[in-house]
Amino acid sequence: MTVTEDVRVRGIVVACGDDPHSFTGLPNVSIVRVSALPGKAEIDPLLGKHERLIVAGTDADLSAVLVRLLRTDRVSGVSVGFVPSESGSAVAALWGLPTDPVKALEIALDGSASEVPLVRDDTGGILAGIATLRNVQGQAYSDEHLAFDGAAAVVEVSSDENGLVARVTRGKLVKRTTVFHGRAFQLGCLPTTSLVSDGVAHPREVTKRTWYRHTEDLRLIRP
Repeated sequence: MTVTEDVRVRGIVVACGDDPHSFTGLPNVSIVRVSALPGKAEIDPLLGKHERLIVAGTDADLSAVLVRLLRTDRVSGVSVGFVPSESGSAVAALWGLPTDPVKALEIALDGSASEVPLVRDDTGGILAGIATLRNVQGQAYSDEHLAFDGAAAVVEVSSDENGLVARVTRGKLVKRTTVFHGRAFQLGCLPTTSLVSDGVAHPREVTKRTWYRHTEDLRLIRP
């Protein structure tokens, strides 16, 4: 559907990749279908025309769209709704969003936006949901506090109402998890291919990664 600038439009629905929802019969709503993990060419022309942007797709699709908001300096000027295409969406779980598409769309169209922390990383990416590494050997800091030095069975980075959250699970037979809250989480480790960010496995080995809270919050539409 052609994007319209009609002032009556309640927002624009950006349906990513193989998102199965038809979104038919929506009054005063513009719909555009883009590829999975859409980039500059598909998203940037849509920005600046709508104050409400609804992303239908995976957590990774949402992250890709948020990157474009970040790069075009529109994070604080757009309210973002999310209609998960996967029942196991970490974003939905983190922020109390329904995974039922009808309910999620109702909230995205008619709900109010509230500010939530936006987490980015040192490669220019956005973490909308959760990043996980397993069987890591290295050292990590949450702000100035040592999170671990040695082996970690699981490292999980996400966000909550207060900012960035890192959960470090250690031990082989007896697991113990320590939760760290801060503005940044910095990891240095032996080469690992276990990094999964917003459900997508990193294609190359990583030896370091830093996640940190962006200076602007995301205007997320929630129940």
